[in-house]
Amino acid sequence: MLAPYRRVLSTPGALAFSSAGVLARLPLSMVTLSIVLMVTALYDEYGLAGQITGAYAASQAIFSPRLARLIDRFGQARVMRPALAVCMTSLLGMVIAATVGAPVGWLYLTAALTGATTGSVGAMVRARWNHALTDPSRLHTAYAYEAVLDETVFMTGPVIATLLATMISPTAGLLVAVLAAGTGGFWFLAQRATEPVPTGRPAKEGRRSVLRSGGLLAVVLVFFATGVVFGASDVSAVAYSEEHGAKAWAGVMLACMAAGSLTGGLAYGARTWVLDLWKRFMIGVLLLAAGMCLFLLVNSLAMLAVTMFIAGLAIAPTMINGNGLVQQLVPRARLTEGFAWESTAIWVGFAVGTSVAGAAVDAYGSVGSYRVLAGAGAIAALLAIIAAPRLRAAHLRSAAHP
Repeated sequence: MLAPYRRVLSTPGALAFSSAGVLARLPLSMVTLSIVLMVTALYDEYGLAGQITGAYAASQAIFSPRLARLIDRFGQARVMRPALAVCMTSLLGMVIAATVGAPVGWLYLTAALTGATTGSVGAMVRARWNHALTDPSRLHTAYAYEAVLDETVFMTGPVIATLLATMISPTAGLLVAVLAAGTGGFWFLAQRATEPVPTGRPAKEGRRSVLRSGGLLAVVLVFFATGVVFGASDVSAVAYSEEHGAKAWAGVMLACMAAGSLTGGLAYGARTWVLDLWKRFMIGVLLLAAGMCLFLLVNSLAMLAVTMFIAGLAIAPTMINGNGLVQQLVPRARLTEGFAWESTAIWVGFAVGTSVAGAAVDAYGSVGSYRVLAGAGAIAALLAIIAAPRLRAAHLRSAAHP
């Protein structure tokens, strides 16, 4: 099963830029939680922590696609080197402001500036894979490999952040995030041989969003609903574990879902599929929705762990297919922007999912969050079904003009 992955990683420069990309996007899985841990420890206000992370997430959602558009036009290194320097500086500024007990306005400012200049490392890595590989089957395996790395990052990042903040210092998680972002980011950007050629397209064209493509908009909406699933699943695991007097097991429950996704992604990416990509995307979303409905049957921690694993099996394949559709729906010269919209949709959905599921837990207990999970899965499936004609039409156009 690992042979296809060895083949794509033997592509000149691939292992280096993919490895750098892992380190560079580790902070993405650490910063939000690290901000919460730091602010609650130093200011003792959970509401303030939520507002600061909200400012960071909102700024990232607004500016990430715009930054990606500049990257496509002018090049990854030219745009992201100064952006990364600003991002690291503002994150350090947040740590300093919190440490000295500065007015909270400084926390909002530095959080917003950090989010605005973070960029989407995952989008840039996938754009490099698309630049390096021409064989669709190998590109499919490369996307699968990156999906597996994403799961690994999101399994380990929160654990690292928690350990650093609780065992060393409330600010340690953010300081390590700055170090990882700088080391991984500048290492990645230094690899100019594998960087996609910038388009330098006219300013008028650059103002037109790739979301004008109905097919891409449909995929982005499906991924928003999928992000709601991710956010609600986090809240559900914590709420159910706490109700059963085992809050410490919440991390294990979430690791079960990540392990399921990792397993599904490895198996899915190792195969070459004959079925059309849009059909595989549809099937993946429907299976994901079915997996979310299983949560309504959970009646023990053991059953929750099994359900999390089973539900996770469809996550990475769905992400892989979504990346493939972006590559099919977006002009090659604007892939970074397309991938950035996809990741932005997931993050916005994640924030909505945690908020809605949290309110449902307050009102109905953990069963309320499971209803949110099942509902979000159903909405994702409905959106995929509605989008099917557009995705099929895009597939036919791609087949006619490869």
